Amino acid sequence: MNPFWSMSTGSVRKRPEAEEKTLSGELRTSPLRASTKKQLPSIPKNAVPITKPASPATSSQSTNGTHASYGPFYLEYSLLAEFTLVVKQKLPGVYVQPSYQSALMWFGVIFIRHGLYQDGVFKFTVNIPDNYPDGDCPRLVFDLPVFHPLVDPVSGELDVKRAFAKWRRNHNHIWQVLMYARRVFYKIDTTSPLNPEAAVLYEKDIQLFKSKVVDSVKLCSSHLFDQPKIEDPYAIIRSRKISTAKAHTCLACPG
Repeated sequence: MNPFWSMSTGSVRKRPEAEEKTLSGELRTSPLRASTKKQLPSIPKNAVPITKPASPATSSQSTNGTHASYGPFYLEYSLLAEFTLVVKQKLPGVYVQPSYQSALMWFGVIFIRHGLYQDGVFKFTVNIPDNYPDGDCPRLVFDLPVFHPLVDPVSGELDVKRAFAKWRRNHNHIWQVLMYARRVFYKIDTTSPLNPEAAVLYEKDIQLFKSKVVDSVKLCSSHLFDQPKIEDPYAIIRSRKISTAKAHTCLACPG
């Protein structure tokens, strides 16, 4: 189980023994010994007051990778709620699993059953901003660049901002990003492409476009058995007998 989803109690620090003895000595010599009220320690002379950031956008990032204005527990709750929504949607042909190391990164794979990209199996990673659910939309990057007008031919990143120009809290969800990533392979959009060559061929030479798509599908298929680029026990792998995830949760059966 991803430790991210467990409410950690490790943050509750036990009072050092020396400090316990010191405080106990103070209480014994205090005339208010019988009082049940707790006494707060005195404020150090060089103490600096802690101020709340003016806005989430200007606050600093905490050491655990979460946004300082929200805190880890709020972020955990938000991402767990998003993952639950993905499970409920049962997106056809889509598998996804949060990383063991960080729930801000999800591993996924899309199966395409018909159309120009038929038999395509495309592995990807979803990178979620650390100030989620505010800020920009999550990024979706394919492990290998797919020949597609909306996929960057170098980085493999899908143009998600085309569909989510402004990410709206409580309105947009990660399952919608996954659905969009699946839909782009069935409904080709060539406006303002990230891969101009693919867009031009789709508009002017569909046969050559199909040929390059077939080559792209074959290339991705030839690397399905490669070890994940990121060492993570929940990274999605493909068995030679059946596609599966190194995890306990299967979200949807392909196609």
